[in-house]
Amino acid sequence: MGLLDALMGNASEVDVAEVEEQLAPVMGDNETLTTAYRLVRDLIVFTSGRVIIIDKQGISGRKVSYLSIPYKSITQFVVETAGHFDMDSELKIWVSGQDAPVEVELSKNAAAGVQKTLANRLF
Repeated sequence: MGLLDALMGNASEVDVAEVEEQLAPVMGDNETLTTAYRLVRDLIVFTSGRVIIIDKQGISGRKVSYLSIPYKSITQFVVETAGHFDMDSELKIWVSGQDAPVEVELSKNAAAGVQKTLANRLF
């Protein structure tokens, strides 16, 4: 992850092995981790059955929120790619039963990977 991406809060792909141990307590027995993106301290993780958005809260980051979105609950998604002067991309996921989408800022380079991962899991 580049320094500029870290400062801007944009997500970049990380090695799955880096986060496997951290996520072991929240993963299902038959669930496998496929792709992960880091957003400064937070993570967006794609598994075999769901998307997990991990939000580390507070100064120490000891309090953690795990938003789990099963692929079968995703009704639509939008990946807005970056332009020439726009440094970041954006992911919006609509979940069945909710009016507002879940929104996550991505790096320019991560947008294509996120879109491909969602397309492979949903279609």
